[in-house]
Amino acid sequence: MSVLEQLNRGSIYLICGLIVAFIAVVCVVFMIRAWRAGKALGMDTTRMKRAVTASATFSVLPSVAILLGVLALSGSLGVPWPWLRLSVIGALHYETQVASAAAEQMGISLSPGQMTVAAFPSIALLMSICIMWGMILSALFNRRYLNRLQKSGDTETRKGGGFGDRAMTAMFIGMVSAYIGSYVGDFISGNGRFTFSGTWTPLAVVAAAALAMAVFTYFSEKKGKEWLDNFSIAGSMLIGMLVAVLIGH
Repeated sequence: MSVLEQLNRGSIYLICGLIVAFIAVVCVVFMIRAWRAGKALGMDTTRMKRAVTASATFSVLPSVAILLGVLALSGSLGVPWPWLRLSVIGALHYETQVASAAAEQMGISLSPGQMTVAAFPSIALLMSICIMWGMILSALFNRRYLNRLQKSGDTETRKGGGFGDRAMTAMFIGMVSAYIGSYVGDFISGNGRFTFSGTWTPLAVVAAAALAMAVFTYFSEKKGKEWLDNFSIAGSMLIGMLVAVLIGH
């Protein structure tokens, strides 16, 4: 039995499926409790239904990209493990990047047929450990942080946003700069060869996704098409993926 066949065994599907089912039940429970809490607070039912619809539509399109991520990783890690990672807490860009980096350190790649019995546990462990700190830090410090926000929320709002907004913006800009900078560095270190099939592909995808987001923002803010906000991120992701596919072929 090959490594990939072992990773796709029914027992692995059962373990991962039980975890995903538990998370799905928790989501349904919290959705029901949130609806009841909104009714108890006297919130307008029409607006609540609109919020549910917007959230559902916003979730569908990113799920397509996540499904593609599961399919991309399944060739080397099997189907159950990527399905579990990307269904519970994982992120598409994180899982693929960490898995690739871990495989590289093990002397292999994520190409089909290269996975080994010794490499998979290390890759799976690294994928899990590196993303668990958000949960741990939230459990330890979220209550204190929320209390601070409640006490100083009005003052920070008058100043143009609180620390959390500024921190998230700075973190997002730093993350995007790090990703783009790495690809720019690869292009420069490659003697600036103009090849769309190589280091230019990520940069072209970034430009296409940014342009798509600019178009969504323009129509939603300038043309009164607020409903496009629900599709801007997901639409930009899909356009970027389409550009990557077209360039790659």
